[in-house]
Amino acid sequence: MNQPILADGHCHCQAVRFRVTVRDFRALDCNCSICQMLGFQHVIVPQTDFQLLSGRDKLRSYRFNTHVAEHLFCIVCGIKAFYTPRSHPDGVSVNLRCLSRSVRGLFRIRKFDGLNWESNVASIQGPACSFESP
Repeated sequence: MNQPILADGHCHCQAVRFRVTVRDFRALDCNCSICQMLGFQHVIVPQTDFQLLSGRDKLRSYRFNTHVAEHLFCIVCGIKAFYTPRSHPDGVSVNLRCLSRSVRGLFRIRKFDGLNWESNVASIQGPACSFESP
């Protein structure tokens, strides 16, 4: 798909709602400790393509390891619908599973070895980013 689309998303209880402009229909399925436990599938967008519609007061921050990534969770239902990733600190990583069902099938999903993050992060940054199957 070449045309950008607007996609709405939310946490489970819908207290946190957002809209994202999707220009690239690729997502990452990471196996790092937190993503694996949460089932988070990353759709990384520039901050300018993300709009928080409601629920700012329902978000709580969690940081670990280098404290660069800011993981945001809804205090009502506990879902992490989006966050600021360490790999793209000027962007937003949206959980594909929190976007409306009508758009989820448009994405190609690539496995990412986040357990070995330091060795693999360059493959998802900048122009060298490759979403072809490993």
